[in-house]
Amino acid sequence: MAIVINGSGTVTGLAVGGLPDGTVDAGTLATNSVDSAELVDGAVDDSHIAALAASKLTGALPAISGASLTGLTSSQMPTGSILQVVQTVKTDTATYVSSQAEKDIMSATITPSSTSSKILIMTSLNVSYTSQNWEWRFWFERGGTDIGIGDAQDSRPRATFGVPKVIDDYMPAPISFTYMDTPSTTSSTTYKLKFQSWNNQIRINQAHTDANSSQYSPRLISTLTLMEIAG
Repeated sequence: MAIVINGSGTVTGLAVGGLPDGTVDAGTLATNSVDSAELVDGAVDDSHIAALAASKLTGALPAISGASLTGLTSSQMPTGSILQVVQTVKTDTATYVSSQAEKDIMSATITPSSTSSKILIMTSLNVSYTSQNWEWRFWFERGGTDIGIGDAQDSRPRATFGVPKVIDDYMPAPISFTYMDTPSTTSSTTYKLKFQSWNNQIRINQAHTDANSSQYSPRLISTLTLMEIAG
């Protein structure tokens, strides 16, 4: 078919592919003249996508591996998110007498990722004692500073939590206690569970009457857990 240039400004008789390669460039195409119907499926790959608006992320999304979530800082996590967990487990037994000296029962160290983070302290302690005298105290310490203790009154000692009355003289009593601290630091921070007694002896992870019998002298564990919470 002959190519005819019409007086109306149109060209007829031009077959598909009749123009030399490279003849039609970006300037030749009219603005908004190419729509999705002219695109071959899969023609637009990742290298040709400059940005994708959040409004376009609709429908079912594929599963995302946690390993792919790189570069996410603690400040970008929602408030209340768990950022890290550290735990100390005490499996041995210990006996603390009424020496009036402060004793370290357990400690755990954590490095907060942000100064706005909070540290949730959780302890689970198995305790037995030899009398019903309450002249003792348990408390938490952060970097040498007592935290989470009762208000000062006269010369009375202050504590974080107490020991429940033992029902069975042989079996230890389980104690669980939590406290939320705000250290306001990103430096390595050590938390300690402390004890002091004036007129009592306690044992950790064993019965106070440590008889050679499996039913009366179990071996237990105690834990101190630190959980960093996004602030």
